[in-house]
Amino acid sequence: MDVLKAHDPARMGAHTLLARLGAGGMGQVYLGRSPGGRLVAIKVIRDEIIDHPEALARFRREVETARAVRSAYTANLIDASLDTAPYWLATEYVAGPTLSEAVRERGALPVETARRLFAALAEALASVHAYGVTHRDLKPQNVILAAQGPQLIDFGIARSASQTALTEAGFAPGTPGYTAPEVLLRNEVGPAADVFALGATLAYAATGRSPFGHGESAGVSYRAVHEAIDLVGVDAELAALVEACVAKEPAARPGLTELIARCGVRTALVEDTFYGGLVSLAEAVPQIPAAPPRYPAAPTGIPAPPANPPVGLHDLPTAPPPYGYGHGYTPTQTVRSTPAVRRRGKPWLIAGAAGLAVGVGTVAALTLLPGTGGAGDKGNDGAASSGATSSAPTTAGSDKSKLQPPAYVEQTNPSRDFWKADTTSQYGEGTCNLPVEERSEYFQSSVSAAGSDAPYTSGKGRIEFRLKYEPSTPYYVSVAVKSPHAIDADTGKPFAGGFQENLELGYTSQPVEVGTEWVDLTYPDDFRQIVRGEEAGDAVPVENDAGDWTVLFLHVQGPKQYASIDCKGFVSK
Repeated sequence: MDVLKAHDPARMGAHTLLARLGAGGMGQVYLGRSPGGRLVAIKVIRDEIIDHPEALARFRREVETARAVRSAYTANLIDASLDTAPYWLATEYVAGPTLSEAVRERGALPVETARRLFAALAEALASVHAYGVTHRDLKPQNVILAAQGPQLIDFGIARSASQTALTEAGFAPGTPGYTAPEVLLRNEVGPAADVFALGATLAYAATGRSPFGHGESAGVSYRAVHEAIDLVGVDAELAALVEACVAKEPAARPGLTELIARCGVRTALVEDTFYGGLVSLAEAVPQIPAAPPRYPAAPTGIPAPPANPPVGLHDLPTAPPPYGYGHGYTPTQTVRSTPAVRRRGKPWLIAGAAGLAVGVGTVAALTLLPGTGGAGDKGNDGAASSGATSSAPTTAGSDKSKLQPPAYVEQTNPSRDFWKADTTSQYGEGTCNLPVEERSEYFQSSVSAAGSDAPYTSGKGRIEFRLKYEPSTPYYVSVAVKSPHAIDADTGKPFAGGFQENLELGYTSQPVEVGTEWVDLTYPDDFRQIVRGEEAGDAVPVENDAGDWTVLFLHVQGPKQYASIDCKGFVSK
């Protein structure tokens, strides 16, 4: 749960907004309060994608599903607005951590707790299936551990038997590692696919590990289709239940009634002591301020600009950014009069532990890892490392010596940001399909070929960024460079037999503190792929994958806590 940002609305319909619960590709989820004092979760679809027919149809489907399914295991629909923008829906607010957050915080579940959770989730799915609806995206992140028992959330891609699929070309619905083989291979979605997802979810709960490993989406999905699930160390009887659920053929999987019986529970899950400890991870509801700030002159941490700021080479008029969002700097073909200032630290070092993510229902503590000893890096105690220097001037009155940059950033959800080139532009311009998550009007960036201002198409590229005004608090930025297609780690090229769209965050740079001096990075030299806090591979040359590459600029607060502030790209020939 996060505080509201300056540009968030104060109300949605009759509901007062209190805090941010999470965000996804389609919209932002808020904690709200109804006029009568009831807590509600409000999902607001992004204004920038309401003209996308599939996105709006998917959102309407979620409203219809929430209205149709009235179960003890789902949050009931309270209110919705589908006539005019902004489009939103409000459901009951369910307090508690997600299963994913709980396992990250407390580790794998004891066998008896896992067995009771298994039975409760099977009963929850049976209740949903009774309405003729399949969830299609059951996973640890979509299970809230509430005081009254587990709750299923996020029915954005659920569908009834009478509905047709809403699936982008080349995609199967669901999440890699939790999506059944028949869905991946033939897009055959039915109750048996939810049973597969249930088994994979319980494997995660019982081991604390991803059921089919980590890595790029295509590799995880391949293992889900062809290889055994990871059940090392799991109780034999519980492992047998999971294995039955994740049988490769849907007809071989047991029904939910049989699963519940095989779990053989004799006591209620809510009476389980370990489960009660997980429920206690739920956060207290914040108090709403008397007058929430609205639309300040500058983003948090960046002072208001002077009344008449000087005009520089990078302040020339440009075309408005996509969606009229006003969030970035469009590079011009102007040559800077002074060379870029390179503020690169020492070579990439692997961090020793992963941070904790922020999700719907609870906020986990973020552990900022030790720096890597480069410019601006600091040790665990916040003191500067030996020989380290500040990478940006310190604003008067601020105390930056007590803060340190995260050592890396790591993907938390599928990345659906894609940059597409404007084929009519001679300067390599284009647009992104999704808006940025956080506005930063004083952030400037550019992407070009290394050693020139020409568009980047091959070889090495130069990625530059800075803030127009010095921030009053440390502002850390990492850059993610994403190939258009999923990359086979063994070959460094797209998977053979087809071109699967890339849902990875991509190759990322080490977060750096940003001020008014230009930060200059080189692709692929300064980029690596990070998985579970460890280096998983070097960035591949752009020549390995022809097409539109995406460059995301991320405002970073922790290894798994960041938001996009700008999106650019380039075309690899």
